[in-house]
Amino acid sequence: MPVPFVPLVEVLRGGIVESVHHGAVAVVDRAGRLLFAAGDPEVVTYTRSSLKPLQALPFVAAGGLERYKLTTQETALLCASHSGEARHVEAAASILAKAGNDASDLQCGTHPPVHYEVRGEIPPPPPYSPLSHNCSGKHSGMLAHCAACGYGKHDYLAMEHPLQREIRSAVAAMTGVPEGALHAGIDGCSAPNYAMPLARLALAFARLASSEVDPAYGRSPRQLADAMTTAPEMVSGEGRSDLALSRAGRGDWVCKIGAEAVQAIGIRSRGWGIAIKVADGGRRALLPATIAALEQAGLVDAPARDVLAPLATPTLRNYRGLAVGQERPVVVLDKADRVLTPVAKPPTE
Repeated sequence: MPVPFVPLVEVLRGGIVESVHHGAVAVVDRAGRLLFAAGDPEVVTYTRSSLKPLQALPFVAAGGLERYKLTTQETALLCASHSGEARHVEAAASILAKAGNDASDLQCGTHPPVHYEVRGEIPPPPPYSPLSHNCSGKHSGMLAHCAACGYGKHDYLAMEHPLQREIRSAVAAMTGVPEGALHAGIDGCSAPNYAMPLARLALAFARLASSEVDPAYGRSPRQLADAMTTAPEMVSGEGRSDLALSRAGRGDWVCKIGAEAVQAIGIRSRGWGIAIKVADGGRRALLPATIAALEQAGLVDAPARDVLAPLATPTLRNYRGLAVGQERPVVVLDKADRVLTPVAKPPTE
């Protein structure tokens, strides 16, 4: 039985390893073959915000983009964990207005806009607008789908609401995990979220990034991937890791981070998907581990390497700004060539 998690990143201070972040990596092609792995690629983990492109699929497949004339930037925001920058807030408000909704309909809650943390600034005191919530784009799209389909919106996050049933079907179709085998939980924004084998998240992003027409969702996955790679600044924000990865990929990498240190990337030119989980949820380890995995999978060319080099082995600094240590990726991808293990529904009692 494979070890679930292996060392991904070491944290050094004064040349001594002070901490180690463990985790797992899976690289899968759109046909469902595991190509590379570190740790157990079948380890079950919550997808968190990396699920957002799949949560947007029912809306896009039903013609929501055309019905409400969403721009490329607004389409990208459907998949975003954004920073609450002015452009993000304005796009979320626009999506809501186009479908006859407003900020009072959002049930994502509130938090300080992320851009303050990114800039090292102290946010103003609350209250904060739900439009600034990092998930407001996803929720605006959910509400738009409810408006288009005539669904009630007061309970749009309920597990058995028609919207959430459609999302669950989309997740099952894209990951190849039967609906009954998806482990359900509630995300930080109060929307249903699902845990699954890590390799199945990678498979979903391989399919999302593929140029082929999806048998269930047609060109909708490609529409979302196009928006995410055309307007990556709307998917995260300045100074964020997803934006850095997307810019390094120059339109080839469909990138989506999730809370508790989950990263998913679809490689459009290869039809591959990559999923990474840092076991302890340590976000600082995620980007160095991701860059190392991309390198070992042969996906980083010279221009991308130049962009990512400053992020690959981050320097640790103390409160005076002194360099006191470094993060060092130690992940090792093993080659694999096998079909993913089928995921069976649990037996009914």
